[in-house]
Amino acid sequence: MGGAEHQHNPNGGPPPEGIVEASDPTYPVGSTVTLAADHMPGMQGSEATITGAFDTTAYSVTYTPTDGGEPVVDHKWVVQEELQEPGEPPLADGTQVVLSADHMAGMNGAEATIESSTDETVYMVDVETDGMKMTNHKWVVESEIEPSE
Repeated sequence: MGGAEHQHNPNGGPPPEGIVEASDPTYPVGSTVTLAADHMPGMQGSEATITGAFDTTAYSVTYTPTDGGEPVVDHKWVVQEELQEPGEPPLADGTQVVLSADHMAGMNGAEATIESSTDETVYMVDVETDGMKMTNHKWVVESEIEPSE
């Protein structure tokens, strides 16, 4: 993971234009879940509320921020709708893309390399990690979510 992993905007904002809501997600909007993802400190094991569920392709990417920060390696996740002129999904590993996502400073407009992809249901969540409350955090894929106890 790169050093910028914890610099997420606390308000993730609305889903990107053109993304399709999942018709029958495992975890519907409003569900309380436990995160198994470790995208940032304190995330794994945190309780979260589903705020959106979408059918799209999600990508792990490596990019160098446009603001001159250190390269961010294997950032999970950006979705197909957050890539500039991406072509048909899924894009092959190693494909060069330009990000239109703005999850973190220096991300929008950055050149990136696709590390991997998944077509699992993709979720936005409200979560508190390491004392930071985030609304509409983008993104967590289905395999990174567990039912709450």
